[in-house]
Amino acid sequence: KVLTGVDDLQQVEALEMRVDTRENSLGSFGLHVPNLRELKLNNSLLVSVRDLGTTLSHLHILWMACCGLSDLDGISSCSSLKELYVAYNDISDLSQLTWLDHLEVLDLEGNNIEDINQMQYLRFCCKLSHLTVEGNPICLKPNAESAEEPDYNYRAEVKNLIPHLEYLDKIPASQT
Repeated sequence: KVLTGVDDLQQVEALEMRVDTRENSLGSFGLHVPNLRELKLNNSLLVSVRDLGTTLSHLHILWMACCGLSDLDGISSCSSLKELYVAYNDISDLSQLTWLDHLEVLDLEGNNIEDINQMQYLRFCCKLSHLTVEGNPICLKPNAESAEEPDYNYRAEVKNLIPHLEYLDKIPASQT
């Protein structure tokens, strides 16, 4: 109530805060703010997305940039997500995102995606239209084992793996 400034937490639809889940669990946090649609946790310290608990199923927009995340395990409990901003973490595995049926916007800038084949998981996010991957190793070469190839074009590869994508790194995906 101190954070939101309101007595009736049912009214809270958006919240911004910084947390350290090594000290405070957010496990049942969503029960107190059942109508929360937007949550900004940028610059927090999150050991795992699982630390958010399983009670944020109505969340539409989630910001977790610069949070020290190494994976997205547990993100499926946020089943209503339309926008997910997880830039500048250490994420390399995108398989957990296949369960986000409503996802439209995904920001993965500055992570550690080393294998272009990770993009195939995003094919299952049928509504995904805006994707940001700049600053990931896949922008330079298709996987960690391959050498940089002068004719390698990550934009063409991503568009091939996610045909319904409209924008890649804020540029129309058709421009390869």
